Amino acid sequence: MQNKLSGWSRAYLIIVFIILYTPILFLVLYSFSKGNTMSNFHGFTMAHYQTLFNDPRLLQIVLDTLIIALLSSLCATVVGTAGALGIYETRHRSVRQTVLSLNNILMVSPDVIIGASFLIFFTMLGIRLGFISVLLSHIAFSIPIVVLLVLPKLNEMNASMIDAAADLGANPWQTLTRVILPAIMPGIFSGFFMAFTYSLDDFAVTFFVTGNGFSTLSVEIYSRARQGVDLEINALSALWFLVSLLLIAGYYFLNQYNQGRKTKRREVGAIIK
Repeated sequence: MQNKLSGWSRAYLIIVFIILYTPILFLVLYSFSKGNTMSNFHGFTMAHYQTLFNDPRLLQIVLDTLIIALLSSLCATVVGTAGALGIYETRHRSVRQTVLSLNNILMVSPDVIIGASFLIFFTMLGIRLGFISVLLSHIAFSIPIVVLLVLPKLNEMNASMIDAAADLGANPWQTLTRVILPAIMPGIFSGFFMAFTYSLDDFAVTFFVTGNGFSTLSVEIYSRARQGVDLEINALSALWFLVSLLLIAGYYFLNQYNQGRKTKRREVGAIIK
């Protein structure tokens, strides 16, 4: 019975992956087509990619998108980690649950509502829509992601390590930098990675706060798609998909490396004992 269920599970996963990845494969395939539509494949060419790399405006948009993602993820990681530490140190259960609930509001709220809220907020403050407004909004919606990924690592941490550091004469800063941060570093790295990918991928919030004269890649792809089928969009999307794969692969190998180091430390500790 278990083998039968396992077979159905594999078949279900295969079907799901086919449904998910077939459109992407067609998108990548037709990015190399000589034609201008996806009705028929007219032969192999790199012309669409050459057009992309010869477009200075598009290259600037890609650069702006990467800068926004990097800066917002760095700021969100710092603020989110500090927020997770603050929640962890909160002793009153009711206060802690209230803060966690407020943190989760941005995670469950529709992106359209968040984007419209940021638009109204920036307009009221007189902040010009553009690079700064996009950066601030990306930092804001990335912070809860970091908090949710760092907080479990804090809860898993052995509290006796902090007490031992205090007994050995460590001040709060030394305890933070030499005990707590190394223990929760996998959660911090995961939070940074997720914040970075969310920023790269976001469309709805960014669409509301870009303004005139500034754009990110997701907004640019949407704007070009509205003008009709253009195989340059396929080429652009294929390159962005490749970047996503490289990021995921890098995260996987770094995570495996960290797991390997943890295993070695445990083995060494067991031998010493």
